[in-house]
Amino acid sequence: MLYPLINSIASWVLKQRIHQIELFLKYPNEVQDELLMNLLRQCEETVLGKKYDFESIKSYSTFAERIPISSYEDLEPMIEETRKGYQNIFWNTPIKWFAKSSGTTNAKSKFIPVSNEALENCHYKASKDLLCMYLNNNENSEMFLGKSLRLGGSSQIHENNNTFFGDLSAILIENMPMWAEFSSTPSNKTSLMSEWESKLTAIINETRNENVTSFAGVPSWMLVLLNRILTESGKENLFELWPNLEVYFHGGVSFEPYREQYKKILPNSNFKYYEIYNASEGFFAIQDLNYSNDLLLMLDYGIFYEFIPMDTFGTPNQKIVRLADVELFKNYAVVITTNAGLWRYMIGDTVRFTSLNPYRIRVSGRTKHHINVFGEELMVENTDSAIAKTCSALHCEVKDYTVAPIFMKDKEKGAHEWMIEFKKHPEDIHLFQKVLDENLQSVNSDYEAKRYNNMTLNQLKINVARENLFYDWLKDNNKLGGQHKIPRLSNQRDYLEQLIGMQTEKSF
Repeated sequence: MLYPLINSIASWVLKQRIHQIELFLKYPNEVQDELLMNLLRQCEETVLGKKYDFESIKSYSTFAERIPISSYEDLEPMIEETRKGYQNIFWNTPIKWFAKSSGTTNAKSKFIPVSNEALENCHYKASKDLLCMYLNNNENSEMFLGKSLRLGGSSQIHENNNTFFGDLSAILIENMPMWAEFSSTPSNKTSLMSEWESKLTAIINETRNENVTSFAGVPSWMLVLLNRILTESGKENLFELWPNLEVYFHGGVSFEPYREQYKKILPNSNFKYYEIYNASEGFFAIQDLNYSNDLLLMLDYGIFYEFIPMDTFGTPNQKIVRLADVELFKNYAVVITTNAGLWRYMIGDTVRFTSLNPYRIRVSGRTKHHINVFGEELMVENTDSAIAKTCSALHCEVKDYTVAPIFMKDKEKGAHEWMIEFKKHPEDIHLFQKVLDENLQSVNSDYEAKRYNNMTLNQLKINVARENLFYDWLKDNNKLGGQHKIPRLSNQRDYLEQLIGMQTEKSF
C-alpha cells in the first residue's frame, strides 16, 4: 500500500510546479531580466560587487559593459581563496562545496563553486522539474512504484580547510533529500565508490533484484553497465530482468551514437528517453515533450544566460547577445551568470535554438571540441548525426570515435582523420568511409564546400580501433566512469596520436 500512496503524492506535488513553469514560458525575457537584477542586488557587498559597483548597475547594458566575460582561469584566484575558507568574495552566502571537474582528459582540475542556493534552487529543483514534466506527459506512469537506477561519479567527497570537493554527482548524493534517496538504487555507499570495476560489480549485485522502473546517467557509461548486467544475468534484454521499466533520463554526451544500441537492449517502442542538459556549473535545460530531441531552456534556476555567436567566437569582432536577441539554428557559445557566483562565465558548450517560443535548444558541441582548421566549422552534432546515418544505412554500430585534422604539408591538402571503434563492423570499410564522408557533407555545408572536388580537403581517413581501445585510454588517464567523456573533435592531434600509439589496426 505504501508505494501507490507515494506515487499519488509525488505526482500531485510535482505537477504543482507546472504553473510556475508556465510563467517563464509566457514572460521569458522579463523573468531573465528580473533574475539578473536580483543576482546583482544580492552581491553588492561582495568583493567582486564592490570592484564593479554592482549597486549602480540598473540595466543589462551597464552589466554587459562593466563586467568582462570570464573563463575558469580568470576566476581561479577568487575560487582558491574561497576554498581556503574566505567568504563573500563573489557570492554573498558561504560556499563550502566545490564540484571537481577536469573537463578534457589531460586538463588541470577545476573546482566549480556550488552554493546552497545552487543546490536547492537549481540542481534539486531541476531534478523535480524533470519528474514533473515526465509525469505531466505520462499520466499513467508508475515510475514511483519502483526505483531509479542511477549511475553517477566515481569519487567521494574530500575535505580541505573546512570546504569540500568531489564530483558533482557525489555532492548531490551527499546532500540528497530523503525522498530522492528512498527512490534510488544503488545505495549511497555504492554510488560513491571510487574504483570503477569494483563499483560495477557492486551496482549489479544491489540492483538486479530491485524493481527498477527508470535509469539515470551518462549514455556511454550506462551502456557499459547495462551490457554487463545482461551478460551476467543471461537475459536477452532488460525487460526480462526489470519488466516495469519506463524511461531513461540521460545527459552528458550526445545520445545519437548510442540510440540504436539502446533499442536492442530495450526493445519496446513505448519505452521513453528523456534528455537533460546539466553540468557542474548548473542545470540548464530539460526535454519537456515525449519523443523529442529539443530541450526546454529553464529560466528560473538562478542562471542568467548570454550567448556568443560561434561565427564571431574568439575573434576581434566577438559579439555577445542576451536571450531576447538569439536567432534560430545558429551555433552559440553559452555564457552564464549564476547563483553560485559565476559572473559572465563561459562554460565551454555550444547550443543552437530550435524554437524561440518557448526557448528550446539542442546541445551542438564544445567550444574546444570542434574542428575549424580549414574553415569547415565541424561540430560534434554534425559528426554524431553523420555517424548515426551511416550506421543505419550500412547496418553497423559505432562504440566510440574521435576526429582530428591532417594538416596541410607542402602541396598536400588537408583532411580529417578518424579513430573509430566498432561494436558491429561494416562489411566494407571503404564503403563506410565514402558514405560517412557524404553524410558529413549533407549535414554541414561548410564541410561540403571544402570537400567540393577535393578543393581544400581530401576524403576523410579512418583508423579502425582495436577492441576496448578507448576504454583502455580512459583507464590509463584515470578517467573511467562518472562524467568523463571521449573528446570527439579537436583542432589538434594530441588525443588521436595517443590512441594511434596504443593500437595496431590498419587505416583506410
